[in-house]
Amino acid sequence: MLERRPSHDDLIEHLVRSTALQRGEATRVVFDVLAYFDETAEDFVRRRHRELQSGGLVNAEIFERIAAELRHRAVAPPELSLRQLRRIVYG
Repeated sequence: MLERRPSHDDLIEHLVRSTALQRGEATRVVFDVLAYFDETAEDFVRRRHRELQSGGLVNAEIFERIAAELRHRAVAPPELSLRQLRRIVYG
């Protein structure tokens, strides 16, 4: 059985009409935004930890920054303690 995904043609067409984007570009933008909002809190924490760590920050700074960033996510997850953030990354 094939999984049915909702059509976003109306949004794509709106972007084509209201911006300089071509249909393919508008489609990519829509799916990039949807993927961003589909990211779980745990995936976000892991991704941001990797990004910040590769930028030279240490864990104390990283977890403080992630905790602050989580409060501003579009769909805010429950507030996580620094210990919970560490557990998401390290198990």
